[in-house]
Amino acid sequence: MKTGVSFGSHLMPGWHPADDLPDPPKPRRTWRHKFGEAFRGVKLGVRGQSSFYVHFFFAALAVLAGFLLECGWAEWCLVALAVGLVLTAELFNSALETLFHGLDSDTKNRLVGVLDIAAGAVLVASSTAVVVGGIVFSRKLLLFAGWL
Repeated sequence: MKTGVSFGSHLMPGWHPADDLPDPPKPRRTWRHKFGEAFRGVKLGVRGQSSFYVHFFFAALAVLAGFLLECGWAEWCLVALAVGLVLTAELFNSALETLFHGLDSDTKNRLVGVLDIAAGAVLVASSTAVVVGGIVFSRKLLLFAGWL
């Protein structure tokens, strides 16, 4: 018996059978597009945080020290990993700060320690980089000075 009403619409006003259909698949993004978004994210992260300039300054000092002290490939790998660790932690921190500042005040109050934890991660990464740099460069400096 046809009533002229869609099945289920008398139970759920405003419902239409097309509402239950899945969204059409999105077109695949190209690698160029994915890398473009990633580079834009790095640019946004760097521009939004003044602490990046401090990290870049110390990264430049580490690279300069590596050249002046003629670091080997293993030492360069350690320095590069340490610098990358700090910059990655800072990018995650920047992403969380950006997200956090867009929340309403009730949600911010429930997530009160999130920014402190993210800043703590940057502190741990930076401290690790200082230790790695200290090990690599102090050995090179002692060799350079003739004390080893």
